[in-house]
Amino acid sequence: MLPLFRGKWSVLAGFGVLALCLAGTPAHAEEDPGDDIDGHSRPDMHRLAGKPPLPRAHKDFSKYKFTPPGDKVVEQADANRLLFWTPDGRPDGYAQRRGNSVIYYNAQGAAIRVQRLSAEEMQDQ
Repeated sequence: MLPLFRGKWSVLAGFGVLALCLAGTPAHAEEDPGDDIDGHSRPDMHRLAGKPPLPRAHKDFSKYKFTPPGDKVVEQADANRLLFWTPDGRPDGYAQRRGNSVIYYNAQGAAIRVQRLSAEEMQDQ
């Protein structure tokens, strides 16, 4: 009697048997992501985008002394700068920390003022 499978034919026959086994198994649909699994529901991407789970960065901008009169100040802690907006909603410049100085820029991006920080102000960080 000849052996059933030899060489490359045994590999091909193995794939055929595997294909037959898989074809006979019923397919199961994945569970709905909104389903409650063991009392825990999966996070909704729309909810996560509206309120990210990470804490917002916080910086101390108390050393920034100059603010254009009447402007609204918006903190950008992640970029380490303050944005200035006019009361009617137009950008009026920004202030950014560079080394031992705070540099104030106008709406066109030109530096208009430099505030040097003292040694005591530098140690507070």
